[in-house]
Amino acid sequence: MTLKELKAHFTNSLSDLYPSEEIQSFFTILSENYLQLSRIEIALNPAKEISLETKTIFQKALLQLLNNEPIQYILGETEFYGLPFKVNKHTLIPRPETEELVEWILSEVKNIQGIEGEFNILDIGTGSGCIAISLAKNLPTSIVSAIDFSKEALKVACQNANDNQVEVHFFQADILKTAQLPKQYDLIVSNPPYVREMEKKMMQQNVLKYEPDSALFVSDADPLLFYRVISQLAKKHLKPNGNLFFEINEYLSEELRVFLKEEGFQNIEVKKDIFRKNRMIKCNLHERP
Repeated sequence: MTLKELKAHFTNSLSDLYPSEEIQSFFTILSENYLQLSRIEIALNPAKEISLETKTIFQKALLQLLNNEPIQYILGETEFYGLPFKVNKHTLIPRPETEELVEWILSEVKNIQGIEGEFNILDIGTGSGCIAISLAKNLPTSIVSAIDFSKEALKVACQNANDNQVEVHFFQADILKTAQLPKQYDLIVSNPPYVREMEKKMMQQNVLKYEPDSALFVSDADPLLFYRVISQLAKKHLKPNGNLFFEINEYLSEELRVFLKEEGFQNIEVKKDIFRKNRMIKCNLHERP
């Protein structure tokens, strides 16, 4: 089988399930990983013979794609904020909007003048570790810690920290059952579960079938559950003028803004992502309540 024939088979098999641009992207990504061929090299080498072993690997990936499995889980890795990250069924696949949250945090922290002593950061619900590790990589003098309730997710996060050569202090805890955090922090960030059960009908099957429900969904009756718990902990464990950042549900930004104001947070700012959706919020406490 030639590379051209492999691509034609791959494309025809997926044409009823995915847009053509996405199929092309899948084939390019798999070719880069399994054949070490770029998109241009694929175009320039249509007659390249494909081994039986390679054909078998592509066929396995094809079957997984036909079953809506995300390409990131098929490969076991993805990229976030320019860094490589391992991912699996125990971790969410990092999203572009979360990269925007990291960018916002970095721009805010780098604008802080006269930082003295340790600058402590805590990431709550770290998953693959993408937020914590990206911050540690770009703020090398900071001390970054991260919490998750899942032992399996923390294994992935620890590997990602090692792969990216940064130090992050990971520890296991169920934030909904946590009364105290280990210390005081200059910055607390969280991308908690925020998708309401009612919103499942708007989501793709590859998310619903494969990504961990516990990292995505909250009940319709209490959609701000994690924000409420984390903000209460932040009130006790943020240093004076320390900042709290959240990724948020676009439909609940006003409810969350009002809640944080009632809790005594100040300088509340909602930020839109590149799709003009309310996706991030920042606030702080000037004085300990």
